[in-house]
Amino acid sequence: MSNDNKIEIRNLTVRYGKDYSLRDVSLDIPRNQVFAVIGPSNSGKTTLLKSINRTTELEAGSAVSGQIFIDGKEIHGVRNVYELRRTIGMVFPLPVGLPLSVYDNVAYAPRIAGLHKRSVLDETVERCLRQAALWDEVKDRLRTLGTMLSGGQQQRLTIARALSHDPEILCLDEFSIAIDPVTTMRIEDVLAQLKSHMTIILVTNLVQQARRLGDVTCFLNKGRVVQAAPTEVMFSEHPGHSLTYDYVRGVFG
Repeated sequence: MSNDNKIEIRNLTVRYGKDYSLRDVSLDIPRNQVFAVIGPSNSGKTTLLKSINRTTELEAGSAVSGQIFIDGKEIHGVRNVYELRRTIGMVFPLPVGLPLSVYDNVAYAPRIAGLHKRSVLDETVERCLRQAALWDEVKDRLRTLGTMLSGGQQQRLTIARALSHDPEILCLDEFSIAIDPVTTMRIEDVLAQLKSHMTIILVTNLVQQARRLGDVTCFLNKGRVVQAAPTEVMFSEHPGHSLTYDYVRGVFG
């Protein structure tokens, strides 16, 4: 495994019953970069994220073959899957807030990990809420139920919670679907800074978001990798594959 790669995926195939979601996918995901994943609906983008933290195996009828290495360790050989998942922050399209206060939503994972010192928890909560571009809006109502926030605020709270256990990998699946454009741009600025100490995998249907944020972009179609290359190549006049050229220009999708 190359030291430049945080994740290496080899011949990954995932199916649910008779339906294939991913077919023979092999990818190198560099460490400390934003790896953007684009493609039409039902191309396997979300399945790729779920495979990295082994939540595909929780779904009925799933079958997984192939290998995924994180820092050289094959994840299907990891016995403590919960320890694996603690290193990976997951943010899905719609917010899933815990029925707790804003503060306790963010402090939940650190407490589970054994952190109970109030001053450290306070610092962690503020840091994560700032990183999620939410602190200024909730700093005076940290004891309010998280579920009472607006949809966009709840999504940012979900991002803050994902950051609260200092993940090595942050996976975001359409994080901006419930967020206004101005807030989306603020979070994009934060993600560009966060990659200095974590690897970010960004699934997005917004090809221009991939162009803005991605260091490397992967184009999936019908469960297969069409192309993965530096983002400037993927969005150039000659990306190397006609399907890539057509998709990023909106010919289909």
